[in-house]
Amino acid sequence: MSTNNVSEPVSGSQTNHPDPLIARPSTPRFNRKRVLSALVLLPLLYVLNRHLPPVAFFVFIALIVLVAQWEFLGLFFEKHHLPQHALVSLPGTLLLLLAMQWPAVFDFSLTLSIIFVSLLCYQVGFAPAESRHLVMVVMLFGILYVGYTLGHVLWLKEQLNGTMLIFFLMLVTWAGDTAAYYVGRRRGSRPLAPQLSPKKTVEGFLGGLIVAPLIAWLGHVWFLPAVTLLESLVLGVLFTVLGLLGDLSESALKRYAGAKDSGTLIPGHGGMLDRVDSLLLNAPVFYYYMTFVH
Repeated sequence: MSTNNVSEPVSGSQTNHPDPLIARPSTPRFNRKRVLSALVLLPLLYVLNRHLPPVAFFVFIALIVLVAQWEFLGLFFEKHHLPQHALVSLPGTLLLLLAMQWPAVFDFSLTLSIIFVSLLCYQVGFAPAESRHLVMVVMLFGILYVGYTLGHVLWLKEQLNGTMLIFFLMLVTWAGDTAAYYVGRRRGSRPLAPQLSPKKTVEGFLGGLIVAPLIAWLGHVWFLPAVTLLESLVLGVLFTVLGLLGDLSESALKRYAGAKDSGTLIPGHGGMLDRVDSLLLNAPVFYYYMTFVH
């Protein structure tokens, strides 16, 4: 059984355009699908988090992580080999999430994940011998890059007021993202990171820096008084900056793969990984802030 060369990625979202990420719409317009997707996802997340048993929330987060992990693998491996790699990577990711949700039962799942992926990469023969170490590195990195970072949401839920903390995290992060997107499309003229994401602008980033702290302050007033006014404003700024870094890190991976989006699952956003990339840093940082600082 042969595999593809990870140094020559092929993904379903590739295009023959010499640089698909450069294309920019001629006139800004309101993206209704983008807003509707957020209006569906946020209430669904709230209901699962607040009104259903913890196992239901775990299943929801696990599905999000596994879909995002599948899309991550799709940036590096050809479609006809992707299921073979996913059969190794996705169970390893699930083991990690189980350890984060129920550490008393799955205390060694991170170690098992690494052993599981390493052994299968070398023994099952999913890749030629000379490239198996590269395949293994990609899959192990994906488990940590997607699974471990987003898995902090499960730890955040165990905090005091964990339900509201998660809703605060998602609401502020996505509000900043949305503001940056629309301000950038309508008023943006100065590229922020042209080599990684030409559509991102300084004006869009400043729009996010204004809106995210405002929404964080409203969250403090509305449902999370445990986070002080000053903390909410600081977290709004921090989420905007870290969300941008998470977004740019995924943009770097997509540029390497020659892909515009990680997938097409969510209307107006692209793939699941495109939707959660700003949480890759925000979720761990918010968890450790609430654990060690607050």
